[in-house]
Amino acid sequence: MDINAVRSHFPILSRKTYLNSCSYGALADSVRRAMEQYLDDRDSRGACWEQWVGDQEMLRDSTATLLGAQASEIALVSSLSAGLNAFVSCLDFAGSRNKVVVTSHDFPTTAQIWHAQKPRGANIQRVELDDCTDPENVLELFANAIDATTAVVCVPYICYRNGRKLDVGAIAKLAHAQGALMVVDAYQAVGTFPVDVKALDADVLLGGYLKYLMGTAGMAYMYVKDELVEKLLPTTSGWFAQEDVSAMAIADNVPAHSARRFEDGTPNVSAIGACRAGLDILHDTGMDAITRQNVLVTDAIKREAAARGWISATGDWPHGAMIALRSTDMMKLVTQLGDAGVVISCRDGNIRISPHFYNDENDIKALFKALDENSELMVRE
Repeated sequence: MDINAVRSHFPILSRKTYLNSCSYGALADSVRRAMEQYLDDRDSRGACWEQWVGDQEMLRDSTATLLGAQASEIALVSSLSAGLNAFVSCLDFAGSRNKVVVTSHDFPTTAQIWHAQKPRGANIQRVELDDCTDPENVLELFANAIDATTAVVCVPYICYRNGRKLDVGAIAKLAHAQGALMVVDAYQAVGTFPVDVKALDADVLLGGYLKYLMGTAGMAYMYVKDELVEKLLPTTSGWFAQEDVSAMAIADNVPAHSARRFEDGTPNVSAIGACRAGLDILHDTGMDAITRQNVLVTDAIKREAAARGWISATGDWPHGAMIALRSTDMMKLVTQLGDAGVVISCRDGNIRISPHFYNDENDIKALFKALDENSELMVRE
């Protein structure tokens, strides 16, 4: 991979040291062109529904390829929240199998949606991971939480606060051994390393296009295992969730026989082209090359932080393309680095450094130059 050639397609990289892909991916020139093309089409043609719907199906195909899934297993939704809410609406918590196992690493969306099911009888049990310093102990924590009353185990592949990565495949085995479904929030994972939903044996996996997939907001994806689709009947719906979208029927609800049944109304057609363009970059570059570059850059971050004795909130855990470091004043540090042209973000007392394959070691040098100038805001061992 020619990193300089890659970087030339992301204009912000010529002006900023951009290390905030866990919040929003850098904008590629091809993604900008796709967004402008949508506006040009509105100006020149007005309504382009056949094209937009066709583009949506190509986005579905591209997403399925990325995840190792079939197109029929992919729902395109407005947000991860919308997809998860549609899935949760299928579940019945009235019987004895009413436990939902979640984690302290959850993004607020997933936690809040599951807690919202308590009036329907859901029993929420949280696996506490924040104080677990040894990733080898994680599976034991899940094994103790998952039992014959468990309906669903829902975990984030990568924790949005500290970059820690869970062994989703191993947790799925524990869930399935007890007859529970496995749901994965993969927002911070997909696009940074290969993710194969079949190898993971996930029942449901969700994410979005605006971070490491380099698309834009207002569009997300939801994988639902093929053999599970017809067993789930969401109480949410809309005309794009119907088997025959063009039927315009108002006398009945006839859900699609594919994962489209988890969709709802008119899709965000303004985002489809941008999300396709972002995925095209991933496919053209190749996930192996992307993974190698992400490992190269994150290793450099860990090495430089360790040399200074700064505390990593990621710790010794496996991780994706995010490394979190402890700060005495995370907001001030983010602001100070921003003034120096280095863009990062923060959560939970940590600064989040989230490169992608378009970053190089010069970005890391610029980052640590800025951090050294504000070292009083870092927490030392």
